[in-house]
Amino acid sequence: MSRSHLSVVSPVYGCGQALPELCERLQTVLSSLTSDYEIILINDASPDDSWSVIHQLAAVDGRVKGINLSRNFGQHYAITAGLDFAHGDWVVVMDCDLQDRPEEIPKLYEKARSGYDIVVGRRAERKDHWAKKGLSKLFYRVFAYFSGTKVDNRIGNFGIYAQKVIRSIRRLKEQNRSFGLIAIWVGFRRAEIDVNHAERSHGRSSYTLRKMAKLALDSIVAHSDKLLLLTVKLGLTVSVLSLFYAAWIALRYFLWATPIIGWTSLIVSVYFTAGLIIGTIGIVGLYVGKIFDEVKNRPLYIIDSLTFEYRQEDE
Repeated sequence: MSRSHLSVVSPVYGCGQALPELCERLQTVLSSLTSDYEIILINDASPDDSWSVIHQLAAVDGRVKGINLSRNFGQHYAITAGLDFAHGDWVVVMDCDLQDRPEEIPKLYEKARSGYDIVVGRRAERKDHWAKKGLSKLFYRVFAYFSGTKVDNRIGNFGIYAQKVIRSIRRLKEQNRSFGLIAIWVGFRRAEIDVNHAERSHGRSSYTLRKMAKLALDSIVAHSDKLLLLTVKLGLTVSVLSLFYAAWIALRYFLWATPIIGWTSLIVSVYFTAGLIIGTIGIVGLYVGKIFDEVKNRPLYIIDSLTFEYRQEDE
């Protein structure tokens, strides 16, 4: 694989019908910027015929490159696979469902060429369901609290990244992947600009409430230890309050001969303390589980097949 000036990386899942239009619009847009470009489509075990569509598109235009993963690894792992094969001086990351409009790429590219290493698109008017927008806003507020990093919920993966940024991201091999958060962590000069966001016309989002909750919890655990600090603070607070309450009971007994009663309050306090201990152990278990995932040192993804020839020494 020779070096290109522009690479476009797009994970594919459940959007086979959108791929011909995506490539056509990308080819029109990218050709206006440079003739030296590549379009990398990563099939994340899509349940439709996406891989056969990618094959057809790659056969027509060699600048379209397909990567077929051995199973469904998830959006951010598919992006990771695409980045490992992206050789452009500039790399655009976008979704395949055409909600990220290819026509916005020149705007991102122009801004990047003015002296920025990362330029991400801020969806001025996000064309998603109100529930998804609300959950996204809630997640980023919670994430900002735990991590100390403020992220605009209107920003997704859509953006353009200098090759040195991509090389830095490649070096991060942790199992817990969230491309947007990793791109923030590596730093570099960054800009955010408004882009137009389109309605989803093909397929539907594979992110269920359960998947979004898991991604949110994984992201918080991966980027912050504040959950552990909160359990320590909560434990200390309960201990101090219990100590004061015990002193008050003893004071009432010795000064005013008030009998010690309260079977119900005793049972409630026992269950409360037990729940607190179990919850604390569970939070610690989350972090231990992530350590377990990391020490296994498994690959982030496994490739089944490619539409192009590739040799490791090309790196």
